[in-house]
Amino acid sequence: MGLYGSAPQSPDPKQTASAQTATNIGTAVANNVMGNVNQVTPDGNLTYSYTTQKWTDPLSGKEYDLKVPTATQTLSGPQEAIKTQMDGAELNMATLANTQSGNLNTMLGKPVDISAAPAGGKASAIGLPQYQNFTSGPKLQTSLGDAGNVQGSIAGAGSIQNQVADSGKVQTSLGDAGDITRTYDFDVDTSTYEQALMDRLNPQLERDRAALETKLTNQGLQPGSEAYNRAVDEANRAANDARIGATLSAGQEQSRIAGLAQNQAMFRNSAQQQAYDQITGLGQFYNSAQAQSYAQNANDMQMANAAQAQQFSQNQAQLEANNSAQAQKFSQGLAGAQFGNDSLQQQYQNQNTATGGNNALADQRFNSQQAKYNLQNQERAQYLNELYAQRNQPVNEIIGLMSGAQVNSPSFVPTQSNPMPTVDYAGLVQQDYANKMGAYQQKQSTMQNLFGGMLGFGGQLASLSDKRAKKDIKKVGGLYEYRYKSEGRNAPKRIGVMAQEVEKVRPDAVAEGADGLRRVDYGLLFNAGRGK
Repeated sequence: MGLYGSAPQSPDPKQTASAQTATNIGTAVANNVMGNVNQVTPDGNLTYSYTTQKWTDPLSGKEYDLKVPTATQTLSGPQEAIKTQMDGAELNMATLANTQSGNLNTMLGKPVDISAAPAGGKASAIGLPQYQNFTSGPKLQTSLGDAGNVQGSIAGAGSIQNQVADSGKVQTSLGDAGDITRTYDFDVDTSTYEQALMDRLNPQLERDRAALETKLTNQGLQPGSEAYNRAVDEANRAANDARIGATLSAGQEQSRIAGLAQNQAMFRNSAQQQAYDQITGLGQFYNSAQAQSYAQNANDMQMANAAQAQQFSQNQAQLEANNSAQAQKFSQGLAGAQFGNDSLQQQYQNQNTATGGNNALADQRFNSQQAKYNLQNQERAQYLNELYAQRNQPVNEIIGLMSGAQVNSPSFVPTQSNPMPTVDYAGLVQQDYANKMGAYQQKQSTMQNLFGGMLGFGGQLASLSDKRAKKDIKKVGGLYEYRYKSEGRNAPKRIGVMAQEVEKVRPDAVAEGADGLRRVDYGLLFNAGRGK
């Protein structure tokens, strides 16, 4: 047992297992009874009855009653009468089959006589077809006579003019239009403006700081306390905001002066751009005149080249006329050769067609002989099948007599039952224990954190904890909220223990002061609590 209470007792495994077994058996018995549903149909009924068997749990020694089902199926009145008649009919047919089977000894003891069967076809009587071979093709003409030479050159038509007279140089440079202003003077020291603003602001900030410190002292707030530090921090932020405002005002003044210098530089650059545009226009006029002179020279050269090209085209046309006549002579010789070859190829195809026709007649004679052979075999097979059917008919009749009809069994509807789930008793017990242990551990951790917080944030090792020195006492978990009787009603509440209660558990952590009041050594108490 620790200072903050006892841990929950762990569950007994034997008791938990015994309770889980009882739960499982009860659920299984209930599911068995609910799943076996009695059914009534037009053809019959299905009913369940139960017998009780004893079973003893080897772990706990407890005895349980287990219900074992028995399924009974009964036929309806008409179906029961049909079954009686069918049983008699099957008995009669079995008796007739037994009598007929005695006659099979004489019939099956004789071999099957196939002497009267038609003769089968003879494969040796079918002669193979005799095919004719195809003749070789005619010899074709593979060369042509000479049709003359093709003219491959044209008389010269003169030189082509490929140069144009010089029309002067193009102007590629412009006169100087003046320098561009790339910088402007806005070197303004913002410290002068900022210092002027701060000289006016600092005395007021100092007066406000002194007034705040006086106010906090009058309110009883000591330097270093949380409320005192919070008020000073707010005053410091306000002073910083004022200083930042002064800096921003100085920056705005600098931006205004820089804008004036920028406007002056832009005006100078605009005047320089206007001078540059005028010089550019004059250079473009000079270049346009030079281009016009060059175009006139180029037109003269193109006219001379056009006349030379016309003469060349006339020479080329004469050569093409000569070549066309030679090509026509060649085409006529080629057409004559192709006509002779086509005639020879047609004669060759006629010979092959006749050979193919003769071979087709040979195939037709072979197929006729083969069809006659198959027809003779089919006639013989039909005779043998009828003979075998006659021999097998008595056997089939006996087999038919032995396979009587069956009575209709009742068709029962599949029942839909919702099995009762088994309660996880062991899991619930374990979860309950885990929840209790978690709550206990959380409580221990909270208590230790509270003690650790008091020691970690300047708490005294030996603190006045006598109940007689406290007021406004309220219990919070394992600790108490309170104020000392010497503190006002608006003073913040403290958190701690009662010395009288701790003395009962750890008297070594409690000491009595000169004033007769008890004090608790939180360091000793905290370490002792954490070690337990």
